[in-house]
Amino acid sequence: GLDGLIRALDALPGVARIRYMTSHPNDMSDGLIAAHGDVAKLMPFLHLPVQAGSDRILKAMNRSHDVAGYLKLIERVRAVRPDIAISGDFIVGFPGETDADFEATLATVSAVGHAQAFSFKYSPRPGTPAAAMGDQVAPGVMDDRLQRLQALLNEQQHGFNLATVGRRCEVLIERDGKRPGQRIGKSPWLQSVIVENGPAIGELVTVDIVAAGPNSMTGEIFAGQQGA
Repeated sequence: GLDGLIRALDALPGVARIRYMTSHPNDMSDGLIAAHGDVAKLMPFLHLPVQAGSDRILKAMNRSHDVAGYLKLIERVRAVRPDIAISGDFIVGFPGETDADFEATLATVSAVGHAQAFSFKYSPRPGTPAAAMGDQVAPGVMDDRLQRLQALLNEQQHGFNLATVGRRCEVLIERDGKRPGQRIGKSPWLQSVIVENGPAIGELVTVDIVAAGPNSMTGEIFAGQQGA
């Protein structure tokens, strides 16, 4: 399974980081959960979409998981890797979604606490069962629900970033920043980190996180390695 692949990659020389996307709740095996605690190279990040926080809507979507089972998975992963960042996907406005169903999604988001997430309005696809369902949600209602959901998710993301300030971590430099000498890389938790002094793209640098915004963080290269 995937956990076996992760352990095989861990044994390869020259592999500094392992990250995978996207997982499905039904594929979170005992072995995969254990790997999050055992394999240091496996980054503390898990994108595990739940799609909705209402069991009734999940059943209508033909999803094979329920909210209680999903929350139990999150609990088990956090038990082996307490600092793990959780990401997810959400759809609002699926046919038949009531105010109560949407409130259940907000409650699920609050229960999980996300480092980041992606959220979308339902859009009918020709030929799919959902497109032929009754009780299509009005566009204005979907707009309002998406705004409310994204406000909560953005608040959680900003809070997660702020909690990282003061930490020292390795950042993998990925691309140039907007200013000369500026680089942008990824933290172990997949946050974008802006650093100065031009470390090379592809380099892993030790960084002190000194500031955080909703979508990125600012880091200073650890003085002990400058000029190395």
